[in-house]
Amino acid sequence: MKRILLGISGGIAAYKSAELVRLLRKNDYEIRVVMTHAATQFITPLTLQALSGHAVHTQLLDANQENAMGHINLARWAELFLIAPASANCMAKLSLGIADDLLSTLYLAAECPVYIAPAMNQAMWNKPVTQENLKRLAQHKVSVIGPEAGSQACGEVGYGRMTEPSDILAQLNAFHAPQLLLNKKILISAGPTREALDPVRYITNRSSGKMGYALAQQAQLLGAKVTLVSGPVPLATPKNIHTIYVESAAEMYTAVMQQVAGQDIFISAAAVADYTPDKMQTEKIKKQGDITQLSLHKTQDIVASVASLANKPFTVGFAAETDNLEHYALDKLQRKNLDMIAANWVGQAEGGFDSAYNALQVYWQNGQKTLTMTNKTQLANQLLTLIAERLDA
Repeated sequence: MKRILLGISGGIAAYKSAELVRLLRKNDYEIRVVMTHAATQFITPLTLQALSGHAVHTQLLDANQENAMGHINLARWAELFLIAPASANCMAKLSLGIADDLLSTLYLAAECPVYIAPAMNQAMWNKPVTQENLKRLAQHKVSVIGPEAGSQACGEVGYGRMTEPSDILAQLNAFHAPQLLLNKKILISAGPTREALDPVRYITNRSSGKMGYALAQQAQLLGAKVTLVSGPVPLATPKNIHTIYVESAAEMYTAVMQQVAGQDIFISAAAVADYTPDKMQTEKIKKQGDITQLSLHKTQDIVASVASLANKPFTVGFAAETDNLEHYALDKLQRKNLDMIAANWVGQAEGGFDSAYNALQVYWQNGQKTLTMTNKTQLANQLLTLIAERLDA
C-alpha cells in the first residue's frame, strides 16, 4: 500500500478531490490530505476526512503535533506527494520556493516524488509567467498531469481544466509501473477517416479517437517512443508525442506505411473507412429525386498491409462489432495475419464510440483475455501490459 499525501489548493476544481480520494482508497493508497485556506472555501475538510478516514491538515503550526513539526512529519511519511488541483498561485509559490502555508512548506520539505495537476482559467494557464513557473517546476523534477482542454467553470474554453480523477489515478499508476515498453518504438493509428463526396459532404464514422490517444499517452508513460497517426478528432495533441494528422483512408495508409519501418509494435486503433467514393465531385452534389446512388470502391487495408511486411512489427488490430464478436474477431486475426486483436461491442448502453469507457475481449493465437469495463486510460494501460507480455513471449 503506497502512502500518498494529497495537497488541495484553492479553485473550483477542488470539488473533484473528493472523487480522487475515493478512487485512491479504492486502489489501495493510504491517504493524508492537506488543504490551503482557500481550498476549504470550495470543499470542506470534513468531507475529505470522511472519505480519507483521517483528519485533514490545514495549519502550518499545529500545537497538537507531538513535536510541533507537523510539516516535517507529513513530508517524511509520504511516499508520493500529489497536488490536485494546483492553482496558478500555488504553482508560482512552489516554483519560487515560497513557503507561507502548510502546503507550500510541505513541498519544500518533501523528499518523495511530487506530482501536480494544474487547474485554472485558460488565460492564466497561457500567461508567459505561468509557463515559466511550469518550466522551473520541471527543472525541480516535478511531474505534471494535465491540464486538459475544454469548457471551464467561467464559461470560457481552452486549456486549464484539471485532469479527471480516474485519469490522474491511471497516470500515477503508470508513473510507478515497470517500464514495460522501455525504448520500444510504437506506431499507433487513431480516430476516424473522412472520405470526401464533394466540397461539403463526406463519409465517416463515430470514432472519437479517445482509445488511440489513450494508448499513445500510456505507451509513452511505459517508456515507449510513440508515433501517432490521427484522423480528424477534437482532441488535444498529445504532449511530446510525434503526431501526424491525416483525413482520408488513403492519407492514413501513406502515413502509416512511411512510418512503419523500424517499429517494434503497430496498434491499429483507427476506424478506417472500408470504402471511399470513386470520385470526389468538384462541386456540391444537388438534391435529385427521392433516391440516389453512390459509387464506392474499397480502400487499402492498412493493418493487413503492415502484417504482410517481411519484417513486420508486432501487429495489433481492433474489431468493433454489433454481433458475433468472437467469430468476427478470430476471423480477422487469422485472415489478416495479426499477432493480437482487441474486440469490443458497439451500440451497447455503455462504452465504445463517443464514450470515455470501454471493455475489450483480446485474442491471440491460442489465447484470450477479457478486459472489463473501465475508463479508456486504464484500459489502454491494461492492453499495453498484455501486449508487452505477448511480445516477450
